[in-house]
Amino acid sequence: MDPRGLETLRAVGTQGGVTAAAAVLHVTPSAVSQQVALLQREVGVPLTERVGRGVRLTSAGEALAAAAVDVAVALERARAACDEFVARPQGVVRVSAFQSGAQLLLPALLTRVASIDGITLECTDEDVAQDDFVALTDRMDVVVAHRPDDGAGWAAQGVLVVPLLREPLDLAVPLDHPLADRAEVRPEDLRGLSWIAVREGFPVAGVLGALGAQSGAAPRILHRVNDFHVVEALVAAGHGVSLLPRYTFGGGAHVRLVPLAGVRAGRRIDALLRRDRAERLVVRRVLDELRALAAEIDVA
Repeated sequence: MDPRGLETLRAVGTQGGVTAAAAVLHVTPSAVSQQVALLQREVGVPLTERVGRGVRLTSAGEALAAAAVDVAVALERARAACDEFVARPQGVVRVSAFQSGAQLLLPALLTRVASIDGITLECTDEDVAQDDFVALTDRMDVVVAHRPDDGAGWAAQGVLVVPLLREPLDLAVPLDHPLADRAEVRPEDLRGLSWIAVREGFPVAGVLGALGAQSGAAPRILHRVNDFHVVEALVAAGHGVSLLPRYTFGGGAHVRLVPLAGVRAGRRIDALLRRDRAERLVVRRVLDELRALAAEIDVA
């Protein structure tokens, strides 16, 4: 079997269709369809089926796509075995992170990797709903993702999950707010407040929902804004309170972050990688630097 055909079939499954698979593979949808058709003729069973105007993998297609992961891992492991004998492995490593995670981690990561000869780091910020982070691993070598404290992880979705750190979420209030001088607040203190929240499906929204359940009253949400810098400006101007990550925004001069007591309010930050890409020596080196950086932040 042609490994390219297996990779194409795998992308159709992870990306949810031919057009999306073509985008991550940098080929035309027609080329994707041809690759899948060739593979289907070789194995002799249907690998895709029509669903409305799109396609999805059949049970046989899903089984072959799962086996394709092992093939890709074996190929990358073979390349890595050769790289072990190269004095200075070289390559490009692509890293994406959700916006506030990028602010927290990427500047120092770029500085660290700049001192390593042979590795070029290409970074981008991509904040997506929690369920969509895994799909980014088809385009990126390392995806920095976040989830609520008690939220389900991504291991069941076939990617390598590397825990990086836990970042507490604090109540953000204006400097002149009645709660601004408190050492901590409890869920019952939050009743009646007007909130600025992120959109549903994003991790911090789940934490706010849990806070509401603990306080006994659903939070009154006036605005939904995903950019924490905009949230910070709205809070500072007195347009509501919010939850902001402590390490990323704790040093701000415009709002007061008050720790929450009586409830676990935080987010878990993980690195997600495809198992085959995790075999590359240059990717492993970048991941080592990312883990070391996160460990320094987590104990600060």
